[in-house]
Amino acid sequence: MTQPLQTATTPGRTVTVAGRTCLFFSGFSYLGMHAQPAFREALQAGTEQFGPVFLSSRVANVRLSIYEELEHALAVLFRQQAAAAYSSGYLAAQAAVHYAAQHAELLYAPGAHPALRLNGADVPGQDWETWAQQTVTRINSQPDHTFALAADAVNPLTSTINDFSWLAAVERKMLAVIDDSHGAGILGTDGEGIVHALPVHTPVRYLLTASLAKAYSIPGGLVAGHAADIAAMKRQPAFTASSPIMPAGAYAFLQSQSLYAARRNKLRLNIQYFRQQVTGNPLVHNPHHLPVFLLQPGQRQPAIDKYLLDHDIIISSFAYPDPSSPPIHRIVLSALHEPFDMDALAKMLGHFNE
Repeated sequence: MTQPLQTATTPGRTVTVAGRTCLFFSGFSYLGMHAQPAFREALQAGTEQFGPVFLSSRVANVRLSIYEELEHALAVLFRQQAAAAYSSGYLAAQAAVHYAAQHAELLYAPGAHPALRLNGADVPGQDWETWAQQTVTRINSQPDHTFALAADAVNPLTSTINDFSWLAAVERKMLAVIDDSHGAGILGTDGEGIVHALPVHTPVRYLLTASLAKAYSIPGGLVAGHAADIAAMKRQPAFTASSPIMPAGAYAFLQSQSLYAARRNKLRLNIQYFRQQVTGNPLVHNPHHLPVFLLQPGQRQPAIDKYLLDHDIIISSFAYPDPSSPPIHRIVLSALHEPFDMDALAKMLGHFNE
């Protein structure tokens, strides 16, 4: 196993490792907000106003009003009746699937993230289309509310946006828990995520969950859905007994909507630019215009992560789904990258593939 690279600072478009400054095409801060001065100023202002933490639970007799403001904004953004904010995306996803499992049997989609799995549950090994066809048949063969879906909107390891159009064929009432951690803030006109592509279909009601860290650079998570579902979730221990999201993060999120929009536009331009630079390179795969470009070198080629590191470029490279698995090599773009960064990377990829 390759030893991890150590750094003493949070990467931006570059990172310093062992005294070398390298271009950084890894991580998940897609909008690059963590490195934006205006966003950091908003975080600082929020910290000065609220302190580093709110000293009580969300259900105590004294409550902080900014949490309700945040949840209203999240519900509007994700086109749902209500939302609940949690201290992490993992906790939000676990809260959602625990709630769903109390009312129905969970049907896991292929590749479902561990945050969506209860007690380390296995996921199907089929391809998505075959699984979807079989799932529709299974749901329609049973009474209403027998099943609940647990699926990711975006698979960042394969650079894929999952297709949920098949839900329009469901005839029985069901709950669909969809984790949109890698789509929220990125997909849709306003960053509303996968919801813009979900069927509006009476038998299916949605419970959307996401990390706020991936695009928004806020340590926290959310669940959005029907008001009755959210109200019930707010009565459960994952909400009542857990520490709330950092109030300064809530404040920065609310203050930064125009900045988010500007950075989202910059990211989309970067994706378009880099796709043009690597057109014709069979090594690079980006089927759905996501900020993740999958690299698939041949078995006889040298390790691409080491090759790029030798040229001061760091990409995402790690074994998945377990430490003994083959490594997955990916380029992760952010709104921080500039054309000359992407030119340098595209040039090295061209040389590698010669």
